[in-house]
Amino acid sequence: MAVASAIPFSLLLLMRITGMMAAMLVVVWVVHFRGGMTLISEDQGLIRNVHPVLMLVGLILLNGEAMLIYKTALGTKNYKKVLHLVLQAFALALGVTGIWAAYKFHNDKGIGGFYSLHSWLGLACILLFGIQWLAGFASFWNTRSGRINKHTVLPWHSFLGLYIYGLAVAAAETGFLERLTFLQASRTISRDSLEALVVNCLGLVLALLSGCVILCAITPRMSKDDVYRALQ
Repeated sequence: MAVASAIPFSLLLLMRITGMMAAMLVVVWVVHFRGGMTLISEDQGLIRNVHPVLMLVGLILLNGEAMLIYKTALGTKNYKKVLHLVLQAFALALGVTGIWAAYKFHNDKGIGGFYSLHSWLGLACILLFGIQWLAGFASFWNTRSGRINKHTVLPWHSFLGLYIYGLAVAAAETGFLERLTFLQASRTISRDSLEALVVNCLGLVLALLSGCVILCAITPRMSKDDVYRALQ
């Protein structure tokens, strides 16, 4: 039976707007206030600045879009499966690169890594993301996997996807707080500075975005008959 998305257009529009705002704010933060970003530089601070951008774009923005592909994209089911898989692969690649950038900064500076709640959440998120991607590929692209097996795996795949997304948001929020605390404690910026305002706004926008994504994800799809009856 054909299905259609039951996601209200206004909710989908709000999700896209907040996603663009989050991307814009994180880029403004690292480029305008923190001096820019690059993967290759003698300035380790520029390498560190890659981390928040790639983690947010990969594990939150791309991941969120990939989670909703079956409800938002047009096309056949196989096309949506391919798009879902590819977007998640890109998200994972960006996440791994972002983790590497943070590790390289800490290693080159001689700073111990993986000591904070932020780093533990981030590491757990990227490990679970990799396991989820491999498990999903094995379950839903394996021609030997029967329909009953896929039917059993799907609810757990969906739950773990939402859980990982929640971990990514929690890791990002704690990361913003950790970085802002370090900057303020070292008197690099003041508590009422414009940079502090930008980072706090970024955290609020991300909280709003995550709510929109999760609400879109749990909104059930409707058959065409259901849509017709709802409009009567």
